[in-house]
Amino acid sequence: MKRRIFIRNSTQAGIGFSLLGIYSCKNEKKAVKEEENVEKETLITTAPFFKLSLAQWSIHNMINNDGVDPYTFAEKAKNWGFEGLEYVSQLYNKELEPANFSKEAMQSFVDKSNAEADKHGLKNVLIMIDGQGDLATSDPGERNKAVENHYKWVDAAAAMGCHSIRVNLAGSSDPIEWKDNSIDGLTQLSTYAKTKNINILVENHGGLSSNAAMLSEVMTQVNMSNCGTLPDFGNFCIKRKDPKDYTAGCAENYDIYKGVKELMVHAKAVSAKSHDFDANGNETKIDYVHMLQIVKDAGYTGYIGVEYEGKELTEEQGIIATRDLLIKASKEVT
Repeated sequence: MKRRIFIRNSTQAGIGFSLLGIYSCKNEKKAVKEEENVEKETLITTAPFFKLSLAQWSIHNMINNDGVDPYTFAEKAKNWGFEGLEYVSQLYNKELEPANFSKEAMQSFVDKSNAEADKHGLKNVLIMIDGQGDLATSDPGERNKAVENHYKWVDAAAAMGCHSIRVNLAGSSDPIEWKDNSIDGLTQLSTYAKTKNINILVENHGGLSSNAAMLSEVMTQVNMSNCGTLPDFGNFCIKRKDPKDYTAGCAENYDIYKGVKELMVHAKAVSAKSHDFDANGNETKIDYVHMLQIVKDAGYTGYIGVEYEGKELTEEQGIIATRDLLIKASKEVT
């Protein structure tokens, strides 16, 4: 019996191996592409629901005590991984006060700030205003003057592409007077700011402004689309043990979680206050996961500003620790 022996020539064999190689290569490329897609999806799902900005107050000691130029703010924020800038007016007083906040001095502030923000590719978010008078004082003349003092900062914010200025509601300590005064001062200022497309935001910043329920009532009464709040995670001391001594401690505190939840209804910005951290990088007195859950549940997706005020870490270390905590905590928010 004869056996039939089939011999595949070398050309046929080569084609076979070649096709196998192409098939294998395609599979490898497909697998790599699928892996890349999974990585991209993971990055998307783990990215924070907010953008990070830096409050300039976090470096106030560098500026006031160490002689750091406030106009290096954008460069520092960029190096520390932030997208947005939250300026503090009082950190430019050495330049602006001697010039009596003239148009020329204010324009110089705007031009320098814009140039640095553009240079480092950062977004000007808001300006925190201090020392321009009490918007909730019971003296109508002084209240009107305070309102007008803020006009130049509204103009500056508009020229810098900011969405808001942050103001304080200092003034009367009588709850009824404070509420009426606040409504009047904010309505006047917001009416002017509306012509510039700028929001007027009130921070819980001590005194009656840290009574979140009362501040929310003020917002409801003002009832203007460009008037809102800037909830701060930590500024809920309504009454201090010694009003003249900031370090003396607080005699009356508002619940911080209840307060942030109430203020988020009107929020157009958020401030992540921090002081001290434990060995795991968590803030010792503020549950950041809880806070961020409140912020997210309110539907907020804008900037959250890092505002470090501690003394144990350097300002740079504290800023980075707060930034990292926000990112870590955001991953635990549902």
